[in-house]
Order: sequence, then structure tokens, then C-alpha cells
Amino acid sequence: MSGLVRTLRILGTRGIPAAHGGFETFAEHLALYLVAQGWRVVVYCQEEGAGTKVEDVWHGVERVRIPVAKSGSRCTMIFDWKATAHASRRGDLCLTLGYNTAIFCSLLRLKGVPNLINMDGIEWSRVKWGKLAKIWFWLNDWAGCWLGNHLVADHPQIKTHLESRVAADKITTIPYGADSVTSAPLAPVLALGLESGRFLTVIARAEPENSILEVVQGFSARPRGYQLVVLGNYQQDNPYHQSVLAAASNEVRFVGAIYDKTVVQALRFHSAAYVHGHQVGGTNPSLVEAMGAGNAVIAHDNRFNRWVAGDGAVYFNGATDFGHAMDALVADPAKLADLRRHGQRRFQDAFTWPDVLKQYQHLLERYLPMGDTIPDSDIEENVTAVP
Repeated sequence: MSGLVRTLRILGTRGIPAAHGGFETFAEHLALYLVAQGWRVVVYCQEEGAGTKVEDVWHGVERVRIPVAKSGSRCTMIFDWKATAHASRRGDLCLTLGYNTAIFCSLLRLKGVPNLINMDGIEWSRVKWGKLAKIWFWLNDWAGCWLGNHLVADHPQIKTHLESRVAADKITTIPYGADSVTSAPLAPVLALGLESGRFLTVIARAEPENSILEVVQGFSARPRGYQLVVLGNYQQDNPYHQSVLAAASNEVRFVGAIYDKTVVQALRFHSAAYVHGHQVGGTNPSLVEAMGAGNAVIAHDNRFNRWVAGDGAVYFNGATDFGHAMDALVADPAKLADLRRHGQRRFQDAFTWPDVLKQYQHLLERYLPMGDTIPDSDIEENVTAVP
């Protein structure tokens, strides 16, 4: 049976269910939300392997699962091209998350397919990239601005950056969202040998721009009576990783990469404070998630973090400054409680999923093709349901 239906295709992520990062988590939340509102949502998913694409349904969301031979940036580019080419033949409204391969969106533009692009952070400015990678990201930053029918900035400072390239009315600011965590089991914390309220948590990629070394150095300058719990993978062949490990006192715990949502939420909820050392980017998912868990925050002092956390954080610059900020915070329970209240208030005002997803829905509705329908002949064959 044919009928009027609002259709969205989501590109630019590794797919759902989320298992990798912020964009995947957002794609999962948005897809499930829109399906509940009566939309048809198709998400492109990258998988390692060979063969042809597989199409199935996960909790009402259609997935186009495209295998690529290996992992890595080159294979991700291949996946992005195949996903964009597939979407360009359908004509449905597209939402592209990130601009790392925005040049491929020229195919959508040429075919008149409406495409909104979430422009993410200022990727080409990150220290970790070499010269060629920075040039590639810089070019795609410009390409995304030109090729997208409309742009989404997740932070006012990202919008300001984009306004140097396109008119302000082509950009809408919608931040990242998170779940509110009002309780969490203690067992995962105890299993790691931690005591509730006697540790600080760091959740970030081990890169210089995330201030991991400065945080570890500042924390390790003297005995604290607290533990610093650092999540993430630290490799023996990475000089920066080794410098972080070498700087750590015996009160710093490197617990590896933890992807179990229950464990991560428990760590946040039972932390004395969350440490956020990110120096660049827009609205960082990890910071918003910490605020949603009621964490007091110690954050690197920059324009991005100050807009997100506001009065719900104390701010630092460098190792010594971090040590002073921590000393002042853990010695003052009233200050900790005040930061938690401010952070939760800021979170409820701006970063809850229902509010964020509703803003996306209203924006997407403006760009739906007229008479968006799904005739019987276009329904994919051999689509199987996945629990």
C-alpha cells in the first residue's frame, strides 16, 4: 500500500546500534525517535568483510550494511562513497553526520537530493593530523559548506566558524544530547577496586589536544588520597601514550577502553568529579554525558567548554593549574555540590535528548521533498528483522 511517509537517510557514521562514538549514539537516538514519530529511517552501516550489501530492519530502523575489506580511514572513505552513491539513487532527504568526505556530497547535489550536514568540529585544526590530512579536512570543510542544503552546528562557536564560509541563515545550532543518569549500580565500580566518591574519571582519546598528559602530571605531583581513573587504549608504540604512562603516580588507574554503557555510567555517577581536558571541538558528547550524570566537572579553560558547562565546572590551564583546581574542589564538599547543581541545571536546559531530537525533527521537516512517498515498488526486497 502506498502512502505519504517522511523518509530520512542517515550517512556518515559506522552505523547502529551504537558501538563506536558520539555520532553513532546520536544516529541511534534520532533514528529510533523519528521511527516512533512515523518516519521511515534508513541508516548506512559500515562492516568489515567482503561481499555485497545486506539490508535488514533493527527496531523499526532500516539498515543498509555495506562491507569494506578492512578498517581504517581509506576503507571508511570507500564506505562513505558507496553509501552516498546508494542514497543518491533514492532521492530521499539525507542527513550527513560529519564533513570528512563532504566532497562526495556533490553527487547528492548534482542529483537534486536534499542533504543536511552536521559539520562536527574544526577537524583540520587538530594536532594529531599530518599535513596532508589537514589539507583534506580543510578542503572538505569548505566542500560541506558549499554542498549541503543546510548546515547544523553543535556549538555557537562552530556556527561562528561556519559563518566565515556561508551566510548565517544557512546554519542552525543544535547541540549534542545525553541521557539523564539519576542512579547507577555500585558493583561495576567495586569490581574495578574503586570507592564511590573517592576517584575522578577521565574519558577521552589519548591525544595531546585532550590534555591527558597535563592532567596526569598535575594529579601525580603529590599524593592525593583519591584515584584518577583514565579510560582509553594506551599503546606501547605510541610516544605520547608512553609519556602519559610514565608521568602517572600509583594513584592513577588505566582501566582500558570500556564500551559497556552500564559500567561507564556507573563510573561517572560515582565519581567525585569528571575531568574534561578537550581543548578543541564543539559540544563534546563526553562532557554532556558527564553533566547528565550529575558530575562536578574540572574542564580545560576554552570557549567550547565554557559554553557547554557554564557554572557547572571549574577550569584549568596546564598541569599545575589542574592540581590547584583539584585541590580546591575536593577540599570543599559544598563547592562540589554546587557544581553538580549548576551542571544538572545547564544539562536540563539545553542537552536532553527529547529537546535535541525535537529540534532536529523540526529542521528536517523543512527540507523534506514535496510529496515524499514510498511506492510499493521501491520497498526493498528480502529485508529481515533484527532483534
